[in-house]
This record gives sequence, structure tokens and C-alpha cells, in this order.
Amino acid sequence: MLLTISTTHRPATDLGYLLHKHPDRVQEFAQSFGTATVLYPEAGEDRCTAALLLEVDPVRLARRLGRSTPDFSLAQYVNDRSYAASSLLGVALADVFSTARSGICKARPELVERALPLEITVPVLPCRGGAEIAHRLFEPLGWRVAATPIALDERFPEWGDSRYVRLVLTGDVRLADALAQLHVLLPVLDESKHYWQGPDEVDKLLRSGGDWLAAHPERTLITRRYLGRRGRLAQVALARLAELDGQVADGAADAERAAEEARQPEERRLPLNAQRHDAVLQVLAELGARSVIDLGCGPGQLLDRLLQVPTIERVAGCDVSARSLQQAARRLHVDRMTERQAGRLELFQGALTYEDPRFAGYDAAVLMEVVEHVDPPRLAALEHVVLGVARPGAVVVTTPNREYNVLYEGLSGMRHPDHRFEWDRAEFAAWCARVGAAYGYAVELRGVGEVDDTHGAPTQLAILTRKEATTDE
Repeated sequence: MLLTISTTHRPATDLGYLLHKHPDRVQEFAQSFGTATVLYPEAGEDRCTAALLLEVDPVRLARRLGRSTPDFSLAQYVNDRSYAASSLLGVALADVFSTARSGICKARPELVERALPLEITVPVLPCRGGAEIAHRLFEPLGWRVAATPIALDERFPEWGDSRYVRLVLTGDVRLADALAQLHVLLPVLDESKHYWQGPDEVDKLLRSGGDWLAAHPERTLITRRYLGRRGRLAQVALARLAELDGQVADGAADAERAAEEARQPEERRLPLNAQRHDAVLQVLAELGARSVIDLGCGPGQLLDRLLQVPTIERVAGCDVSARSLQQAARRLHVDRMTERQAGRLELFQGALTYEDPRFAGYDAAVLMEVVEHVDPPRLAALEHVVLGVARPGAVVVTTPNREYNVLYEGLSGMRHPDHRFEWDRAEFAAWCARVGAAYGYAVELRGVGEVDDTHGAPTQLAILTRKEATTDE
């Protein structure tokens, strides 16, 4: 199997830093089913290509699988696994490029969050459902897709096309996002996995899928195929994705049914994400905020609600992810806004751990489900930037209540694979008290969602009001 990743970013050899694989070396990585090799067919200033070549040992693979699922047919030795991209390639890619997939690059940290011009080629890819499926899965993620069917036999064109395509993806995408998408979607297109799938597959899917899958129009198709059409697992995954997205989109019936079966006893209730939005909007109304900035706005769900409030005259959304901002622009129909509507809104890219004058000048700032995504050593930088430099009149913070997690059936670990930590109620209260005292903000704590007598509410909410704003203004 072969997969290549090319870039024309200058200098193009920065690709080697991002992948943590030196262009001058050929490196081999042992897999349980064969050997993965990384090499660079080209490495220049203008263009650089990294190739992942996976050589499958059919005997080793058959023996490995046979330990759990005995199979005495020739099919375990004679198949397409040696040349057609599949879950084997997805597993090898995740292993070989694990650091790059995590978005870590100490040598070129400024490139990690930048969308780079990429071209990804998979010469032979099983595509059940035809080339159209490849377009449906990759185009919503910002890729330009060329999926060329491969003939069964070029000598006999009347036989038609095989189920394989040559896939070429081009676009400006973060490398970490591209690797995560391939890890999920290669086995989805093949609709087959080489290993038994258990409940931990849901967490694997959410770790690699994250927010891009939650907002994907084909998330139901992707989830079902990735989980081998195992109904129970798909229902749990769809319920968690629906909460991440904050709305019931495609697969609504599956997501709602999964929520009823997989969550705590309360069956017919507003999704927690929607309750958070309502709670934040209520606080902003109480504050009388006329200008609001959503720090870490993601794909723009809250921005959409803010623009519907006529008393809020100015709305801004900031996120470190260019792709999320593109999704927000699509959600808000920025291209169809009138001049007056566009004058109320500003979208821009920025990191909350670096000072930025665009963060300042707002009545209120919202950090909704953001702080838990920040590495603890960088949290002090966020506090300084938001509370110490930008200094809005008020800051509204929401974050998960770790104590409540025990009530979520099927949840192991934290609620989202990208969370760096989750606070219990005492820890959150202590953090709020500390930053409030340090930067001159009064603190009020509330809960969002169904309250449990022992574990509290699922979401914690804090209102930090600048003391000088209340006295001077």
C-alpha cells in the first residue's frame, strides 16, 4: 500500500519537521502485520513529498487474525491487503505519524496551526459505493477531490470499473487535521477493518474525529461504517457527536435514540450544548452586553445565536483553527449578508495565549468549553491575555464538571479526546477565585443542565465581572 503527502509551502522541506521524519533518511517501522517505510521521493525548497509504503506480510496477518477468528479459507492469504489502502494503512499512518497527528512540532511550532497547501495521493483505494462516496466524505472538509475509478482490466474495457479508485486530495489544510481525517476515512471507504471492534472504538473515533466529524454532513454514514455497522456502538457515538455539535443534524433519530439509551435517566430534554447556549445568552442579557466576543468560537453555533439578539450591536468570533472559521462563515452565510449585517460581525484567527489588540474593547467575552482544551502550563498565558490585557467588562466561562462524568454510561476518561483536564466543582471555584482576585473581577458561579444531588450539574458556569467596570461605569 502507498500513500504520499506533498506540499508546496516554502520551504517545502518543513514537511519533514512536521512529520518528524528526516527527508534524507529512509526509516522503517515494524507493524504487527508487516513493515511501514517512510521515504521522500522529492525534497526541495519548492515541493516536498513524503511517502508511506506499507508492505503487508499475509502469513503474519493471517496468523495474527487466526488467534481470535480461525479461518481456514484461502481468502486469508489471497486478498487485496497487500496493495489496496485499508484499515491496515490507517493504523500504520496513526502509528508512524503519531506526533504529527497530535499537532506537536517543537522545531516549527508556528506551522502546526497553519493550513498548508497539501496534496495527498492514494493510488489504490477500495471505495464501496463508488467515487461519489469519496467526494461526499472529503469535500465538506475543504478538500478538492479527484477520485478516478480503476478499470477491472484495461485490456477488457467492457468489463467496466473495479471497486477501487485512485484518490487525489488537494487543499489548504492543517497537517494534523489531514492525518486524523485519513485515519478515520480510509477504513470508512473500504468499509472493513482487520481487527475486532469493541466499545473502545467509540473513543478512538472521537479522538481522531473530534470537532470536524461532529459538524460533518455525513457523520452518520461515517460513524456507522467506521464502527462496522454495530448498532449499539454507533448509537453511543452519534449521541456524543450530537452533543459536540450542539444541534440535531443528519442522523437525528439515531442520535436522539442513542442519547435516551446511553445517557442518564432523563430522556426527553434539550441537548446539553443547547442548554449552555441558552445559559450564556441569559447571562449576557442580564449584563446588558451590547458588544460580545466569542473566544474559541469553533464552527459558530453561539455566534449564530448572538446575531439574532437585536440589542447586541457588535459580535466577534475568534478561533485558532482556520477550518473552524470557514465553517462558521458558512453557517452564518457571510457571503449573503447585507452590508449592515456584515458590519455587526468580525471573524478572525488568533491564539488565546498570545496578546492580540483585537480581543479588546468588548462589553463581554465568552469562553465556552475552551479552558479545558488548553494545556495547564499555558493556562496562565490565557488568563493574562483575556483578563489582564483584553479586560472586557465581563467574562463568561463554561467548562465540564468532572464529578458528573460517572453518570454518563459508556464514557471512559474525559468527555472529549482533546480535553487536557477537567475540573471538579471545588477546583473550578478555586480557579475562579484566584484569577478574579488577581485581575480584579468579582465571581458568580452557576450550573447548567440537570442537577444531580450528589454530583451537581454537568456544566459549570462562572460570571467574572470587572470590579472597576461596576464602580467607574
